[in-house]
Amino acid sequence: MAGGILAGGNDPSKKDYPGKLTRYVTITCLIAALGGLMFGYDIGISGGVTSMAPFLSEFFPEVYRKEELDQSTNQYCKFDSVILTLFTSSLYLAALVASFFASRVTSKFGRKKSMIFGGLTFLLGAILNAAAVHISMLIIGRILLGIGVGFSTQSVPLYLSEMAPYTYRGKLNVCFQLFITIGILIANFVNYFTAKIEGGWGWRISLGGAGVIAFFIMVSAIFVSETPNSLIERKKPQEAKEKLQRIRGVTNVQAEFDDLVAASNASQQVEHPWRNLRARRYRPQLVLSILIPFFQQLTGINVVMFYAPVLFKTIGFGSNASLMSAVITGSVNVLATLISIYGTDKWGRRPLFLLGGGVMLIFQIAVAAFIGAKFGLSGAVTTLSKGYAGIVVTCICVYVAAFACSWGPLGWLVPSEIFPLEVRSAAQSITVSVNMFFTFLIAQVFLSMLCAFKYFLFIFFACFVVVMTLFVFFLVPETKNIPIEEMSGVWKEHWFWKRFMVDDGPQVGAAA
Repeated sequence: MAGGILAGGNDPSKKDYPGKLTRYVTITCLIAALGGLMFGYDIGISGGVTSMAPFLSEFFPEVYRKEELDQSTNQYCKFDSVILTLFTSSLYLAALVASFFASRVTSKFGRKKSMIFGGLTFLLGAILNAAAVHISMLIIGRILLGIGVGFSTQSVPLYLSEMAPYTYRGKLNVCFQLFITIGILIANFVNYFTAKIEGGWGWRISLGGAGVIAFFIMVSAIFVSETPNSLIERKKPQEAKEKLQRIRGVTNVQAEFDDLVAASNASQQVEHPWRNLRARRYRPQLVLSILIPFFQQLTGINVVMFYAPVLFKTIGFGSNASLMSAVITGSVNVLATLISIYGTDKWGRRPLFLLGGGVMLIFQIAVAAFIGAKFGLSGAVTTLSKGYAGIVVTCICVYVAAFACSWGPLGWLVPSEIFPLEVRSAAQSITVSVNMFFTFLIAQVFLSMLCAFKYFLFIFFACFVVVMTLFVFFLVPETKNIPIEEMSGVWKEHWFWKRFMVDDGPQVGAAA
């Protein structure tokens, strides 16, 4: 009988499919994970560009006058502009909308084509931004970039979770977040050097550089293979079995193949996956797919990642120093993500969630204390000594490191691995849309909140860190080393969620 846990009620951790981590799977997953570069590059590039005087003077002259010329302005309020934040946040609103269309494309045409389309629209957006001569060109370009991000964040985590052997699923899925951090770091380096270009046109290189990344990713995606899950879902069982044999490196894949077919058969019985998501048996997964991305954004990480140069200029760093500080935090972000790649499958998801939350809380409070001690509530113009500035940057770096090895990668990994196939694409759209909505919201209101809350803004986010850490402690089960098609057993054994696991409707793995 195929299906182990649901058919026989066994411990899901005992399920063991033959196979290994092959070179083919490793290379394919790394190529797919490159989609994270697009998202990361944009996160890093926008904050640096909006701190460049030539860019501000051309598109946002009021902000330029306030930031560069008016020294009487409260430090906390120098960059407070709805139109300026719309430049950054419009991408994420577009990604939110695109994620719903991406769900249908990913399910009907496959994960691979969804990734290619995302790269193409991102490329067009980058070209339009680099050539912009009016604010409308910038916003339209950002919308196209957002469509690309929406499709890549919809398809790549699903692709990685489905391709990877379950004992390596965490490592390979976290590679998506690793490339997001690498994209941020690349953007920070690009901004640092383009800001020095004479003539004030360096921002065009910064924005246009996204096109180079998008073209490389789009071409690379052509050469990746489709997942067995998607092939079965699209009525290609023989090709799916051959592909499964290749990616697992063994010929005896019948047990795993039967479970994939059973999952696909169950999915075919679900005519309306969006409506079916409301079923009681999907309640635990749905709650996590909403609250995990919600809390991921309410950690306050995007305060640092989006607006790192702006933030550092606000707290007294010069232009070059603020860009270099962003490079430093970006480097820490990459290195700490490597810890997650090592530890996700070794230590588990819960320990990293809890450790990351605790460390972030401590250093958010520390950052608030140091900024508050120097600027108070008045935001009076001042400069920081090298020693004091070093302490602030160190605290921010530790906070970034804690996020990068916990909530950063796990915020994408856990939602992508907990849903059964019949609702997986629709559920991933929920995750992406929640993530993008709150990314948009924070990007849009952060500069106004900084002006209103002053240094207490960091305390505001710290309160959410407390809540989300308690949420993980009580309501997030451990999912390491459990096959993706056998995940239902996790909820049946959880002290709280087991009450929702009724046996109505089709279930994965119940085929004989």
